[in-house]
Amino acid sequence: MKRLLSTLYFWVLIAIMAGALLGYLHPATGVALKPVADGFINLIKMLIGPVIFCTVVLGIAGAGNIGKLGRVGGKALLYFETVSTLALILGLAVANGLRPGAAFHADATQLDSGKISEFSKKAEALHVSDYVLHIIPKTFTDAFTANGDLLQVLLVAALFGIALARLGEAGATVTRFVEGASKVFFGMVDLVMKAAPLGAGAAMAYTVGAFGVDALKPLAAFVALFYLTCACFVAVILGAIAQLLGFSIFRYLKYMRTELLTVLGTSSSESALVPLMAKLERLGCSKSVVGLVVPSGYSFNLDGTNIYMTLAALFVAQAMGIELTLGQQLTILLVAMLTSKGAAGVTGSGFVTLAATLATVPAIPVAGLALILGVDRFMSEARALTNFIGNGVAAIAISRWEKELDAQRLQQQLSAPNSHSQG
Repeated sequence: MKRLLSTLYFWVLIAIMAGALLGYLHPATGVALKPVADGFINLIKMLIGPVIFCTVVLGIAGAGNIGKLGRVGGKALLYFETVSTLALILGLAVANGLRPGAAFHADATQLDSGKISEFSKKAEALHVSDYVLHIIPKTFTDAFTANGDLLQVLLVAALFGIALARLGEAGATVTRFVEGASKVFFGMVDLVMKAAPLGAGAAMAYTVGAFGVDALKPLAAFVALFYLTCACFVAVILGAIAQLLGFSIFRYLKYMRTELLTVLGTSSSESALVPLMAKLERLGCSKSVVGLVVPSGYSFNLDGTNIYMTLAALFVAQAMGIELTLGQQLTILLVAMLTSKGAAGVTGSGFVTLAATLATVPAIPVAGLALILGVDRFMSEARALTNFIGNGVAAIAISRWEKELDAQRLQQQLSAPNSHSQG
């Protein structure tokens, strides 16, 4: 019992349950805790850029092989596109097989489309070409600002690391400085993560207090189906990938339990990005691969978001009595493959990308999104958890592909009876 009380995941779990209870019994108090939740997430986001920068720079400079950047990046994109497509197809298959929206019989003229106008405007602004330009920051420091993107940091770090590698011994002083800075930033993350119970509990209290359990009741079956579909994706598809790589997905989930609870409480996979990278390195993945794959995966490998887009799109169509042809469903799938990449870093990205995707299928009124707007917030946890798990497995897969995975260490870490870390 004493050991349990000393673990971070135990207190995060207690805080989440306490937050949900507080939000249910005293909604106003729960809503008032939003600044606490936002403060914790902002503290984490404040450190993500510097940590990724140091990790990637040291990985590239240490490897001394500039060609590795393109090779790892190419393998990562191939993996991301393959697994993301499987997630999209799973969403379509579940929606066609179980037809969750068939019993709703919604009337488009009776829906309050005004509520989704904000999301529609954001969706209209989502163009992949514009997003490609957004990856390039205007100045070096812009990548590390509040409006920066993880891919901007990755680009700057890659260029810095390549330049440092080309300097050779002449850049040794700078390399040592980056190594020291990296240790400092990881130490800061460790300090901030001690506040994870407070942040996760406050976030859960706000969610329940602001949206209420009653908002869940009309569409509870659909929300439950989405959670079940995400669980099946993790257990079956990611489980099969893990099996091919030589480890159990369930042991991996146990190893990451503290981070998973943090993501669950905050509904943000970014809240555990840095601890994820640290734990992947402890599992035997190389620093350079982790530094390249995980940040790019947070933009290009959104498995939970992909499942949501196809499943929700067909749910809305079914609820409004619209039968989509195979061609229309394939259009949704192809467009979703693009919009899911272009929405990284956008607030409410899951709902925004769904609006952008539906806009390409005129048969489905975008106003139909009003059907699921009330419960979208309750599904963000499943999206974030699935995205988080998928990116961890991706890093292990690419490390194995690059022959930079310590398989023995991976087994030792996952098989340890009390394997966990607070970092």
